[in-house]
Amino acid sequence: MMLRSVAEARAKTLSRRLPVPPSHWNAKIQGPDGRYLGRPDGWWDEIALAWEIDSIDFHFTKDGYARTLERNTRYAAAGIIVVQTLPSRLDKDPAGVLAELEAAYRTAASRPRPPVHLVADDLAA
Repeated sequence: MMLRSVAEARAKTLSRRLPVPPSHWNAKIQGPDGRYLGRPDGWWDEIALAWEIDSIDFHFTKDGYARTLERNTRYAAAGIIVVQTLPSRLDKDPAGVLAELEAAYRTAASRPRPPVHLVADDLAA
């Protein structure tokens, strides 16, 4: 498991308070046809739930915003449920973030898992 930012480290620490924390961090996800879908910060493989820590600085430049929209569209088209969290909420509203993740987990667990998979090189993540 490789964390890429301080915000991701804070997210991992916060996720330990969840009944079921993410099974992987920054794992590459592919669709059933092998097409790249994304590399979510947190990933619950058993239910195909993605957690993205999306900072304004990185994701909301003109190009960054376009990449974020494209990524989320790929997730949606593949049936992946995604939760987006601003890094500032990890400290300012941890209870709210946890509640959103728990609700998304329940929703993802209640539907058939879409046929997406981890890339083999990332299975040890």
